[in-house]
Amino acid sequence: MPLREHLDELRKRLFRAALAVVVGAAAGWWLWPNVVLPLLARPAETIDGVELNFATTLGVLDVQVKGALWVGLIVAAPIWIYQLWAFVTPGLTRKERGYAIGFVLAGFPLFLAGIALAYFILPTTMELITSFTPDGVNNIIDTPNYLSFVMRLLLAFGIAFLLPVLLVALNFAGLVPGRAILKQWRIVVFLCFVFSAIFTPTPDALTMILMAMPLIFLFFVAIGVCLANDKRRARNDDTPDYSKLSDEEASPL
Repeated sequence: MPLREHLDELRKRLFRAALAVVVGAAAGWWLWPNVVLPLLARPAETIDGVELNFATTLGVLDVQVKGALWVGLIVAAPIWIYQLWAFVTPGLTRKERGYAIGFVLAGFPLFLAGIALAYFILPTTMELITSFTPDGVNNIIDTPNYLSFVMRLLLAFGIAFLLPVLLVALNFAGLVPGRAILKQWRIVVFLCFVFSAIFTPTPDALTMILMAMPLIFLFFVAIGVCLANDKRRARNDDTPDYSKLSDEEASPL
């Protein structure tokens, strides 16, 4: 596709994804104060000496808007995950586009699993952060800052769990061979830790490791699936496999 068509495709996919998020945010506007906000505030409120506080008059409204959009982003995840797939793999056959269904069915649960894992370790993270508070001093935390920190953390884990599924989807589409990924497993492990270090908003190593280890495991599972799919494709394809040739070796062609 020419560059202009790629940009038009990107605009179309972003518009559809944004529209889905806005529709989901309408439901998030109602869910936020009654369901979501108490869940996100619980890890901090259960710690002795920690109190959430609004420092500005419009802080409550600001949190309500951001929280509704955050909920909308999660609710609309199946739609923007599909739009991501449709943008990465334009112009493919109908069979290859059919992989999008499996991509969404596998990606959305893993996205939620990443968010659940982040919420599971959130109390430990908050206890570690607030443990530096001196004795006899209350830790009054600005609620908008705290919620922004929590929402970034949960989304980072969710997106991290989605990346291996994207890798498998690209392999099923015939764009990325599993053998090429396996050769770079050291780089994959390194990038998992780099990703964890960048997207975990806390400076402690525990959160980074807790995020990196499941991600590394999922990546190796994804590599195994890619290799199995390559073998299946090779058995059903009469075309010679030249991927095993070195860069300096000429193919029979």
